[in-house]
Amino acid sequence: MAMSVAMMGLLFALLALGVPVGFSMGTAGAVGLFVTGNWDVLLGVLRTSPLSTVGSYELITIPMFLLMAEFVLLSGIADELFVAAAAWVGRYRGGLGMATAVTGAAFGALCGTSTASAATLSSTSLPAMIRQGYKPDLAAGVVAISGTLAMLVPPSVTLIIFGLLAQANIGQLLVGGIIPCALITLTIMLTVAFLAWRDPKAAPASPKVDLRERIRLLRVVGPMLLLMGAVTGAIYTGVATPTEASAMGATGAFLLTIWKRKASPALIRQATVRAARGSCMIITILLGAQLFGYFFTLTHVTQDLIEWVGHLAVNRWVIVVAILCVYIVLGAFMDQIAILVLTVPVVIPIIVALGFSPIWFGVVKIVTAEVGMITPPIGLNCFIVSRYANRPVAEVFKGTWPHFIAHLFAIAVLLCFPSLILWLPGHMQ
Repeated sequence: MAMSVAMMGLLFALLALGVPVGFSMGTAGAVGLFVTGNWDVLLGVLRTSPLSTVGSYELITIPMFLLMAEFVLLSGIADELFVAAAAWVGRYRGGLGMATAVTGAAFGALCGTSTASAATLSSTSLPAMIRQGYKPDLAAGVVAISGTLAMLVPPSVTLIIFGLLAQANIGQLLVGGIIPCALITLTIMLTVAFLAWRDPKAAPASPKVDLRERIRLLRVVGPMLLLMGAVTGAIYTGVATPTEASAMGATGAFLLTIWKRKASPALIRQATVRAARGSCMIITILLGAQLFGYFFTLTHVTQDLIEWVGHLAVNRWVIVVAILCVYIVLGAFMDQIAILVLTVPVVIPIIVALGFSPIWFGVVKIVTAEVGMITPPIGLNCFIVSRYANRPVAEVFKGTWPHFIAHLFAIAVLLCFPSLILWLPGHMQ
């Protein structure tokens, strides 16, 4: 145990010095393997880990979905998404805020990454709300929390990483996030409606758009809706595996870019390079996590924790709630991918030993991660919104507090009704 504590100290020291997460975990894991075992143990792991990490068939989903996200961003479809959503619900008080939530969910279903979603919404929906007379902190808060929906709705890269780390069914994880995403989107919309009811001047209504124009806007975003449905539907019906669906999504997004006349060779090359860099970063993190995981296995830390938890004289739900509370605290200080790679290999065996479904816990964990994305002092989405919208970060954090509280209620609902997560995966082909 002392060695495990020492290596955790080394890991956090490297992170504090600004060493990337993957290299920090790899270094701490390698040092731990050498000290606990010997050179032969360390070299044996180093010979096999890289190939076993990158050789995973499911890993192909990450570069494909990242490429899909880059092509979607290139197509400029986000602007049209928001305009269409605003035309349908903008006439209600707080309607533009509700449209932002719907756009966040729809755009998240195309890009799969929270940071890209938050940055895009910051440049589209936030200026529109400010022009409409919205209170700046309310508008910024809606954008920050709506950006996190990309972590939950397919093709969530975060859920894929969780599945790879937990060795869980990625298709079931992605499909399991659909109903919770709808619940969280509704939660955001109800929170905006409540804030608008409490202070009508903070979220005024927009001019009404006639029915013919609303239908025309739906037709404009029709290809995007078709792409969303094709990717998610292929996974749910079993027509394609998540890996095959990711390739379909990247191809569809590329065709969407051509249809929007944005597919110049230079822009296509930039999008491909960005997707490749993002994929390399994630693979490096997974490799470092595997090295650190081997060290934990060698020191029996996971097994000792499971045994200790099993002897606790408390209800298993108390343990789950305690774990989620720790995740919320960690989310206030650490990057979410770092939290996943540090904790999932240790926590999942405990969850399974307690009799819970890893699919259910994975989705609940990602909803909890959404809270961390807006919690000070690190709350990454708040800093992204502040940067791209040129608004004070304190203003953004202030606007997210009502959503923080509302999210806690949504997490409680998912804890009380696991079928909200497990029902769709249970009916997959």
